Amino acid sequence: MFKLYFFLLVAFFNSFSNGYDASLMGGINNMDYYRTYFSISSKTGSETGLIFSVFAIGNICGSFFCGPLSDLWGRRWGMFHGAVIIIAGACIQGFAYSGPNRDNRVMFILGRFLVGFGTATSQTAGPSYVAEMAHPAWRGVLTGFFNCWFFLGGITATWTMYRTSMIKSEISWRLPSWLQCVPAGLVMIGCIFIPETPRWLFSNDQQEEAIRVLTKFHGGGNRRSPIVVLTLREMIDRILIEGSDKRWWDYSELVISRAARYRLLCVGCLAVFGQWSGNGAVTYFMPVLLEHVGIHNPTTQLLYNAVLHILQFTVSTCGALCIDRLGRRPTLMVGTSLFVVWWLIITVLMSFIPLDHRNGLDQMDHKATSIIQGSRAAIAMIYLFALTYSFSYTPLQALYPVECLSYETRAKGMGIYNLIVNIAALYNTYGIPTVVEKIGWKMYWIYVVWNVFEVIFIWFFFVETKGRTLEEINEIFEAKNPVKKSLQKHIVEETDLGLLYHGLLSELQDMEGVVSPLPQNPHVVPPGFSASPYPLEATFEST
Repeated sequence: MFKLYFFLLVAFFNSFSNGYDASLMGGINNMDYYRTYFSISSKTGSETGLIFSVFAIGNICGSFFCGPLSDLWGRRWGMFHGAVIIIAGACIQGFAYSGPNRDNRVMFILGRFLVGFGTATSQTAGPSYVAEMAHPAWRGVLTGFFNCWFFLGGITATWTMYRTSMIKSEISWRLPSWLQCVPAGLVMIGCIFIPETPRWLFSNDQQEEAIRVLTKFHGGGNRRSPIVVLTLREMIDRILIEGSDKRWWDYSELVISRAARYRLLCVGCLAVFGQWSGNGAVTYFMPVLLEHVGIHNPTTQLLYNAVLHILQFTVSTCGALCIDRLGRRPTLMVGTSLFVVWWLIITVLMSFIPLDHRNGLDQMDHKATSIIQGSRAAIAMIYLFALTYSFSYTPLQALYPVECLSYETRAKGMGIYNLIVNIAALYNTYGIPTVVEKIGWKMYWIYVVWNVFEVIFIWFFFVETKGRTLEEINEIFEAKNPVKKSLQKHIVEETDLGLLYHGLLSELQDMEGVVSPLPQNPHVVPPGFSASPYPLEATFEST
């Protein structure tokens, strides 16, 4: 089992690398030596916008190749190639030369593009590997952990730049760029030693190797383990029949049926909701609010950001641990409902705070004091929003799309998910500054209304995937009413052999005090294992 955790740890470093890069450019852009070296006149503006957006452009381009790559060569080699591209981009970025006039940014921009391209591949193959390789009893928790490592990478990057910002030379920004090679290098080396996922092996005519991997890491060495037998039966029913004849260039399978389109709807909407719930505004407005309360030093602002990352990592880890108990739908609905509350309070507070910190603070003392107090309150509310987002959305951004997608569409579907995320993120890069310039604090009303819409949409369309194997989730999307199907209770009987799965409550007869006859192929869970992969609300009867 410890070997299995090591394999998953290798995949987690894909998210670590992504989180490191997400914090990297914000910190580097705040460094005087970086802006002086490339003759960048301002922390904002078109020059900075281009450099920031080229990562998203590379990510969008990579999204069209990452799915076929993971399908053709496997999940682990998808992670391997993504890591290699990230290392190449980080090296080019770290060694970038601005030319004699210090106005040539081509080399740096090329590095940013390659890092974005490689990240698309690693972020597609990584969560797929975790979901397919993790033991069924812990799939929800472990796949949720994947995205929590995003903050761990952000913490590392922020604290690294907090120290390197004190170096009075170009090394202050070059060293953090070079260090980006470390997590990607760990992924590249680790992929040489980890096995491929059983589902990929099974769909690529390597059934005996798939059984060996399942037996060793899921069955405790017992080839006849009920977990192994159940997983093999489901892979035969689903993957061997439906997933073996894949054409790497054909994306029509994502929309070919009603069930496939419903899957894509859930995946695409989560991608948009994860970017447009207000997290982009946190990054944009936090520096302004910090300056309102007298924190002007870039190093101190980095410190505040580092503390926030630590809190987010802690809370997101708690969210991942609770996700199998709370369920996917309730977590998203409660979290998004709290977004409405936080943004409503923030909107009221920001209506009294000038977005330009130079206005208002030089006037009457009582007005300056009210602005400072309002800024502190707004910072507290933004922290609450960020922590709520970390608990509810961060674990599910990797887990929920992987669960919604069937095996034959998982790699390509995750590529499309990554594409939608980056397209939506472009709004955070370009849209927020433009909207703020036009309407100021009133922009926050958009978040209030939008999050209300999200709550309604999640209620009516998002299915519950808690307590199902990856193959059992197919039954939900093939139902006439997927949401209703996903909320139906299951019946599980506790016996000396373990837990026997009987089926759906609505499909069984004669339930008054006795257990209905077992179906031909009951699902068996060994004693000592959690029943979480099977029942949604299990009903037990001792025998």
